[in-house]
Amino acid sequence: MNCDMNLVRKILLEIENQATGYAPINLAVEGYTQEQIRYHAYIMMQGGLIEGINRTDLDSTSPQAIPRNLTWAGHEFLEAARNDTVWKKAMDIVQEKGGAINVAVLSQLLSSLMKHHFGLP
Repeated sequence: MNCDMNLVRKILLEIENQATGYAPINLAVEGYTQEQIRYHAYIMMQGGLIEGINRTDLDSTSPQAIPRNLTWAGHEFLEAARNDTVWKKAMDIVQEKGGAINVAVLSQLLSSLMKHHFGLP
């Protein structure tokens, strides 16, 4: 399964939108299966964006986790990714350059676009 940065962003936004700061037990994101969400939660845990519960077992078809809450790094990434216009521009650049990017480079790209968006050097 490929990493879908749009799903990563949607999961972070969904968790942040919870009044308690904790993800709902059955986090749902429109247009995505539970398997996709739980796989992305697993790799987001590995990347330090969220804390969660590893639910991978011998019967799993892919690694999976249940998200719990954002980490500091998750909040930082989300602040850079929050603005829809900046996010769309970043995703357009990624597609134009080949369609794949890692979180570290995407964070740098988003930060650069945010600076430009706000007229900062």
